[in-house]
Amino acid sequence: MATHRAHGEATRTATRHNEKVAIDRRLAYTPGRVAEPLNRPGSGALRSRIVHRMFHTYWRFQRGMTLGVRGLVLDGGRVFLIRHTYVPGWQLPGGGVEVGETLLEALGRELAEEGNISLSAPPRLHGVFYNPTASTRDHVALFVAEHYAQPALPAANHEIAACGWFAADALPEETTPGTRRRIGEVLSGTAPSPRW
Repeated sequence: MATHRAHGEATRTATRHNEKVAIDRRLAYTPGRVAEPLNRPGSGALRSRIVHRMFHTYWRFQRGMTLGVRGLVLDGGRVFLIRHTYVPGWQLPGGGVEVGETLLEALGRELAEEGNISLSAPPRLHGVFYNPTASTRDHVALFVAEHYAQPALPAANHEIAACGWFAADALPEETTPGTRRRIGEVLSGTAPSPRW
């Protein structure tokens, strides 16, 4: 009986994950065309907010709370940033923690997917933040990584419009406020605030 219930739960979890992947792909990518950033000039922030809200509406019914992870990857005085195709601004790489994943597994997966980065030593947890700009249920764990390998920068794709290394004192103008705050906290040794 317990085995039957466990199998049923695993099947439901796999089905929910497959449905989420299918929805994510339909929302962010159309086969046969080059992905255009939704935050390109002229598309405005409204389109980005709509897509962002659609993702969180879907996740609301799939999860009681959303949990994300981001990595502050340091190379001396430089930080690695990405720009998504579906939300505006330069940000730290990261994403949602999937069912059955640990925070570190999610971080490793996201860094590999978004930055072609593989960790060679455990990163340091900087803090866990409430992120009310995403939704009233969103939390983000930020890790600082200084030991990693990145054979090459990844090419742009349907999710990542651009990525690169930037001097911490010369971040792109479009770097998000939360990203700037987290970089400032880590590099200055300031205690983290409770909100992203």
